[in-house]
Amino acid sequence: MRVFVTGATGFIGTVVVKDLLKAGHQVLGLSRSDEGATALLAAGAEVHRGNLEDLDSLRSGATRSDGVIHAGFNHDFSRFVQNCEDDRRAIEAIGDVLAGSGRPLVVTAGIAPTPGRATTEDDATSDNGTPRVSEPTALALVARGVRATVVRLPQVHDRDKAGIVSYLIPLARQKGISAYVGAGLNRWSAVHRLDAAPVFRLALEKGTAGSRFHAVGEEGVSLREIAEAIGRGLKIPVVSLSPEEAAGHFGWLGMFSGMDNSASSALTQQRLDWQLAQRPGLIDDLDHFNEFAA
Repeated sequence: MRVFVTGATGFIGTVVVKDLLKAGHQVLGLSRSDEGATALLAAGAEVHRGNLEDLDSLRSGATRSDGVIHAGFNHDFSRFVQNCEDDRRAIEAIGDVLAGSGRPLVVTAGIAPTPGRATTEDDATSDNGTPRVSEPTALALVARGVRATVVRLPQVHDRDKAGIVSYLIPLARQKGISAYVGAGLNRWSAVHRLDAAPVFRLALEKGTAGSRFHAVGEEGVSLREIAEAIGRGLKIPVVSLSPEEAAGHFGWLGMFSGMDNSASSALTQQRLDWQLAQRPGLIDDLDHFNEFAA
């Protein structure tokens, strides 16, 4: 299959491209820079120049392909609302090309918390106040004849990056403490990025239209454990904050700091025959984080 991949040079997209090529697919990777194009060519992929705001480039990439994996997103949180709108428009532009064809479109989304238990793939996205609407935008395309599926991502990590945790590290360095809220028992789900990559391919190959999949390796890691790992890495005190103190300490990260967001991937493993490898967990990667060794 010839697969158009947005975000092909990013943290997730890079390993998705490698996994697709290893499985025998051809890859057409979106790149906005010469550096990204060089990396794609070195990996064995074909380059498609453009970016997420250039809807014509997205349409032409989709036209040239048998299926699309939309792994691109601008994570500049200073313009998060605009980035979410750009994401919606990108998905709809790709959908316009795929409409009526039955071709697969795999779109990336986050995992919304389900109070009192781990979120499953059968839980519909709740209105949690986020402007990111990639999941409902993609699934609306099913009615237009697109085999659209969604891969929900938790904190994706290796020894260089770790999702939102990566933003906690410079904050802790700046404040001189690594903090959590209350007892710090609220949990975040996580996955090693090399384990996440095959979920996109498997969803592309055999995902049923309208399905949601969880690329989750660890159902939940407590924020206290995460704060303690950051404290070890930076050699600074680890402190519990009250909710009132946390609001001032965490800034824009405050909406996440007390959130309990565990998630299961049991249904994904069953439905896609996805098998997790024995790779480091989030705390293990944080304990060997390259930034701390520098």
